[in-house]
Amino acid sequence: MWQVFWNQIENGAYKDILNGLLATVQIAVFGLIIGILIGTLIAVVKVVPKYKILPRILDKICTVYVGFFRGTPMTVQLLLGYWVLMPLLHINADGLRVAILIFGLNSGAYVSEIMRGGINSVDNGQLEAGRALGMKYSSAMVKIVIPQAVKNILPTLGNEFITLIKDTSIVSFIAVVDITKAFRSIADANYEYIVPYLCLALIYLILVAIITLLVRFLERRFSRSDRK
Repeated sequence: MWQVFWNQIENGAYKDILNGLLATVQIAVFGLIIGILIGTLIAVVKVVPKYKILPRILDKICTVYVGFFRGTPMTVQLLLGYWVLMPLLHINADGLRVAILIFGLNSGAYVSEIMRGGINSVDNGQLEAGRALGMKYSSAMVKIVIPQAVKNILPTLGNEFITLIKDTSIVSFIAVVDITKAFRSIADANYEYIVPYLCLALIYLILVAIITLLVRFLERRFSRSDRK
């Protein structure tokens, strides 16, 4: 079994594996970045006072957005994005870009709730102190509250990143060759599944371990800055 798998690697299958790994990382990383940006905006909309009509309208829109992306499977979202939304908008985008966009939109719905919890965990006196110093509400949120919220939710964001890494295994539904698709093709070529899938599981474990170590490193850095 190992010999068959190694022969495929030597015959060029490693290129598909590397390209698939790159696609997996790209989707997860850029998806998380988009998700953090969208999630932060939604969280701010959720926590701002609703004295005026515009915040109320935005709040309703955000509620529908979060409800849709949290209430439908990622696979359905990918299929809708690639086969329905892109053609309707006459946008010629490849599967990788669509996957990054959908993963970002999906992540934004989850990060919004994570970020909202992080913002609520910050003492309200911090915001009031900023306002007392003459800062606008938006400036106080961006410069005082949100940085502290990000520090509080860092472990949860790490879990979201891990979830995105693992969820990339479904992007082959829209013709994206990720790491899972690459190993599946290798396994299907000779009907030898044990070794390729064991290697695939090992790669995912390594990626998750790297993310976990990175999150712990950032937590230690934040802890040191707090003590200083």
